[in-house]
Amino acid sequence: MLIPKKVKHRKWHKSAGMSGGSVATRTHSVSFGSFGLKSTTASWVTSRQLEASRRAIMRFIRRGGKVWIRIFPDKPITTKGLAVPMGKGKGAVDHYVTNVRPGTVIFEMDGVDEATAREAFRLAGHKLPVKTKFVVKA
Repeated sequence: MLIPKKVKHRKWHKSAGMSGGSVATRTHSVSFGSFGLKSTTASWVTSRQLEASRRAIMRFIRRGGKVWIRIFPDKPITTKGLAVPMGKGKGAVDHYVTNVRPGTVIFEMDGVDEATAREAFRLAGHKLPVKTKFVVKA
């Protein structure tokens, strides 16, 4: 799974919330491959969800093609154990997420035909907590 090798701050402050309806400004176009999987809604995507969708893609395309993962989960999410009283500090880091805005390209693919890429991305989209659409490099 994707987790940071080294972090400057082990625990982050709680953010104010999701992106608030704003759209992606950085990773909004297909840059590396010919086809992409773009989010149409906003959500946190965990490293487990990313790995599950990557496996679905790789299983479908078998040996052909190359896949790029355009997002990286670097935001630590902490949890406290069950039945732990209030107070006594912040819990331990449980997992890592990334904040995905509408319009963010999550995966890119090259080296396969469009029908194969479309079906592989359809399978991968079911593993993600965001609604997605298939895009072709313009």
